[in-house]
Amino acid sequence: MNLQRAYILLAIFYTALLIVGVIAVVMGGGTTFSLVQLAIGVVAVAGLWGYFLGRQVMSWRTWRPFAGLLTLSIVANLWLLFTTSPSSAELTWLLANIIFTTLPTLLLFRYGNRDQDVWATPGEIEGGRTLSGLLERQGELKVEKRDTARPATVNVRREGEHYRASVVRGQGDAEERFEERFQHPSTLAFFIERFTCIEVGDFVAKYRGGSDTA
Repeated sequence: MNLQRAYILLAIFYTALLIVGVIAVVMGGGTTFSLVQLAIGVVAVAGLWGYFLGRQVMSWRTWRPFAGLLTLSIVANLWLLFTTSPSSAELTWLLANIIFTTLPTLLLFRYGNRDQDVWATPGEIEGGRTLSGLLERQGELKVEKRDTARPATVNVRREGEHYRASVVRGQGDAEERFEERFQHPSTLAFFIERFTCIEVGDFVAKYRGGSDTA
């Protein structure tokens, strides 16, 4: 069994758990709190399918705060478990929530990481490939634009399995410097075009043919 198939089976398992929970509530086996848990479960299962299939579900900004919400849910259930005297039905829901929420919390936290191709547009993926190819030939890339309203200089290099972008933006008293590291070149392309006036095409124009040095 390969990893992708294992992921799909895990998503099916959590979907089945959600269906069982819905059936239990319909048959009167749940509480008002159970309805809240089911609503959270629907979102979590949608996120798991997106993560396992490599598809965008909602926004990447959604999932790390949502993972934080799941963590609070686990903590709250543990508190209720040890500080109250739940009925048999309530105890079942509390334990099920604690046991089956932990893994989705970790996976959805990873899903909310912007530095992966699943959140990149086709243009960003292509731009990342372009930058990666240029870096293989040049080792380091540098582009400067000073004749714009937002002047900037971007220096890009490869460091092992990561890409580092060093940015100087603005001028005079408004000048700012910052650096970021990325694992995927598509995120590097997104970062450069989002936070500076420089585009991937500017690197292509400067280093076309590989004759220039950084």
